Amino acid sequence: MGFAGDEEAAAEVPGLGGSLFRYNSPLVQVSLIGLVCFCCPGMFNALSGMGGGGQVDPTAANNANTALYATFSIFGILGGGIYNIFGPRITLAIGCSTYVLYAGSFLYYNHHKDQTFAITAGALLGIGAGLLWAGQGAIMTSYPTPARKGTYISLFWTIFNFGGVIGGFIPFILNYHRENAESVDDKTYITFMCFMSAGALISFAILPPDRVVRDDGTRCTNIKYSNVTTEAIEILKLFRNWKLSLIIPAAWASNFFYSYQFDNVNGLMFNLRTRGFNNVFYWGAQMIGSVAIGYVLDFSFKSRRTRGLVGIGIVAVLGTAIWAGGLANQLNYSLHKLPKRLDFKKSGNEFAGPFVLYFCYGLLDAMFQSLVYWVIGALADNSETLSRYNGFYKGVQSAGAAVAWQVVDKNKVPLLNQLIVNWALTTLSYPLLAVLVYMAVKDDNKSAKDAETDSGLPPPASVKDGYKELDKSAPATEKDASLELGKST
Repeated sequence: MGFAGDEEAAAEVPGLGGSLFRYNSPLVQVSLIGLVCFCCPGMFNALSGMGGGGQVDPTAANNANTALYATFSIFGILGGGIYNIFGPRITLAIGCSTYVLYAGSFLYYNHHKDQTFAITAGALLGIGAGLLWAGQGAIMTSYPTPARKGTYISLFWTIFNFGGVIGGFIPFILNYHRENAESVDDKTYITFMCFMSAGALISFAILPPDRVVRDDGTRCTNIKYSNVTTEAIEILKLFRNWKLSLIIPAAWASNFFYSYQFDNVNGLMFNLRTRGFNNVFYWGAQMIGSVAIGYVLDFSFKSRRTRGLVGIGIVAVLGTAIWAGGLANQLNYSLHKLPKRLDFKKSGNEFAGPFVLYFCYGLLDAMFQSLVYWVIGALADNSETLSRYNGFYKGVQSAGAAVAWQVVDKNKVPLLNQLIVNWALTTLSYPLLAVLVYMAVKDDNKSAKDAETDSGLPPPASVKDGYKELDKSAPATEKDASLELGKST
């Protein structure tokens, strides 16, 4: 992936020792949040990618996902403010615990076929996911230096989606000999719950932004904490921020296509064990896609604005080609003319085309979302602002997903119409993102002053206004991290 130049920058700062592997370094902290998401959202993605949450009837999973994304749309927006008040450890631990409950609800459903628990767990997961992803977005986009945000987004996305790869192997291996089975067994859900519990524990290793020192010697924030009033005001200001308005179509589209890809491609075209097999490669493709677009966004051209515009162009061309391939595939079946279930061992050449298409859908997902995260990260550098920006992005994204999972399922929207809507939404996003990059991303890697808030005004300087400034004389050394680690243990 390449961290060229980071080590030199670190060597110039007294006390950093030139090491990228300091506990309080962006590399270690972004890797840790990657591991958290490996265990929780990564496993959730593998479970969702099975189609219907691993059940023969997708109704329970679709209703649970509707409840999930409805609450996620609210707490995604609120999550940035909550993160700024409570910090990463509490926020992330609460978020991770709800993933365990969600997987457990399908274990319960395997025996009782009652949707109530699954829907309730889905609603609670929406709250937890809003907290987790707002914190994750702030960590991933604010901890690195401006010139390496694409690289660290790729690092996170690779670790996170490796969770989807391992999660894909779980149902594949545990259900390998159940060729005619339609629902996964109890062991599959229990294994997912174990991974998700581990993610909750790892979240306590994340340092707050005021303790993280970038490789150029700067801290991620000069603010120690916020309060409810300040965060409420700043969150309301997001809705009149023109930059975020240009991101709305991309945010809405970025999870909208999951219901189509998971249920109507992987879920309808393949048998149970092959769906698990496919997911290994779907999430593996995400790792490849994130690294590729991360390299373009950080290393392809000297000008950051040019890198952004080139990245948008690459994703637009690739996305158009992949959705065109999806159209060719979709013309072969419909809800009234269901396809024959394909098996990766027995279907021969019939399996190859749909498998490659599903792989490409994963590739495009990672490149599209990594691109949007990079654009958001280029709009500011401080943790407080970026936690709110990322929370807004996840909130809008989840509102789109809620509509997709419920409206599409309840109204039995024709599959061809679903594909066309997904293709149109992603296509609309590209010119708007290009306008945003051209107007708001600076070539000097200083997209925003660290002290700015969402309103464009300096943050209040006193405790009574909701902020407390750190002691600027505090040294940026490894000692900070060791003291913090000692407190946490």
